[in-house]
Amino acid sequence: MARLIKKHYEQRLMLAMLVYMVALIAAGPLLRAVASLPLKAMLAVAPVLPMLYVIALMWRRISDSDELEQRTHLVALGVATALVSALSMGGGFLVAGGVLHLGGDVLIWVFPVLMMGYGIAYRQVANRYGMGVLCTDEGSPWLPWYFAVTAVVMAAFGLDAWWKHNAWNALAFAATTALFVTMAVWVRMRQSRARRLERED
Repeated sequence: MARLIKKHYEQRLMLAMLVYMVALIAAGPLLRAVASLPLKAMLAVAPVLPMLYVIALMWRRISDSDELEQRTHLVALGVATALVSALSMGGGFLVAGGVLHLGGDVLIWVFPVLMMGYGIAYRQVANRYGMGVLCTDEGSPWLPWYFAVTAVVMAAFGLDAWWKHNAWNALAFAATTALFVTMAVWVRMRQSRARRLERED
């Protein structure tokens, strides 16, 4: 099997995330219109399929990495898993004690929170080992636009949740929107700075 270079990895990852967002947006109205339980179940889990592809992409990318990068990914994933486990346990006890009242849809946030924790932890561990997290030469120039479009989609979901008086989901989508906006600005600044340094050299 050919080695998956970073540029192709990013392109496939972004395509999978776009498919995920389209499936997520389309599933809502279709679920309300369909009466058949098996079809409703298939539509409900449709957004999971591109996420499984993302997990497979990540596994292939990590397996193609050298030992140092594999160690970095492993430490970051361990930190993210510990964070999500602690949050899930704390939230579970709060719900069991009647302090919080959360529906089953809160489970949708487990994977995104895990990925966000993984991304932050990976950056910190990579900096510790002196590794660059973003290589502009290999990275996709439209990566900031991907983050920006994702932020717009998350903001739309947040407004929909607000109109439905679901304050918890509205707050979660607002925080996710802010995160993706921050990522778009940060990546754009990194890419612009790298190009400026290349011109000066």
